[in-house]
Amino acid sequence: MIRVLLPTHLRTLARIDGEVQLDVAAPVTLGSVLDAVEDRFPVLRGTIRDHGTLRRRPFVRFFACQQDLSHEPPNTTLPEPISAGAEPFLIVGAMAGG
Repeated sequence: MIRVLLPTHLRTLARIDGEVQLDVAAPVTLGSVLDAVEDRFPVLRGTIRDHGTLRRRPFVRFFACQQDLSHEPPNTTLPEPISAGAEPFLIVGAMAGG
């Protein structure tokens, strides 16, 4: 069971309270987790990744085990604590400004 934490605005949009738990087949990759999130919550399609290219949206970041995976390719295998459900996969709304 993969644990996913979404930012407040995406939880509100998907009407989710707290953490999401998803079944993701091995190997657990960045892309497979994002696919599972979008399959379970179709309203989030296009909010995390672009509809056509599936590229990460600006101001959305991905973290696993204190590592920033935002610029990694979708086939990047996630660390074992994520695939074991010991640590959550974080989807974070980044901030900008000066």
